[in-house]
Amino acid sequence: MNNFENEKVNIMLADSNPLVLTAMSEIFERDTRFSLVATSSTAEGFLGMAIRVPVDIGVIDWNLPALGGGKLIEVLREQDKAPRIVVYGDHSGELPRIAMSSGAAAFASRSDHVNGLLSICAEVAMGKMVFPFLDVRELQKNPIQQLSRRERIILEALSKGLTNRELSSELDISINTVKFHLSNLFEKLSVRNRAQAIAYFYSNKNPIKDSEI
Repeated sequence: MNNFENEKVNIMLADSNPLVLTAMSEIFERDTRFSLVATSSTAEGFLGMAIRVPVDIGVIDWNLPALGGGKLIEVLREQDKAPRIVVYGDHSGELPRIAMSSGAAAFASRSDHVNGLLSICAEVAMGKMVFPFLDVRELQKNPIQQLSRRERIILEALSKGLTNRELSSELDISINTVKFHLSNLFEKLSVRNRAQAIAYFYSNKNPIKDSEI
């Protein structure tokens, strides 16, 4: 992790509101702990820049067009040396919990003083995760939240009634790999077969969609 005494932390900002983006840029440029390397108004722009330029921390608006914050984090997790993400949004409803479940490193509320955002980014740079109080037990109650990205994709595809051969074709993996993932799925969800896994998926999937946040 970064050490402020030795080098600055490379920051990238992404927000769909140009006024917010400009204000945040000025704030980070004035803080000697950080080096603002780029800004973007879209998730795609952030992703393209993060792949080309070394970025330690990304501060993103959850509702970035067009991918959205959740999908952006998901894609970044597949990249080598991906930046750690701080979600900057309205502290209401389930957003902090959803951001944590998606793989963000921190959540910063837009309603808090801006110095709070700077402090959170500093803590994230030191390897910490920073979220408002969340009852982690609630996250752990639903095993679906503990599945890997690949397992979630397979479970959702399975819920459409696809056979192993169809899953293999849909996901471009071998049938043996499909069977391996299904075995892990059944064990993690404590179910015995496909029908029970599908029933579990529909009774426990998160009803909140990104567009509702």
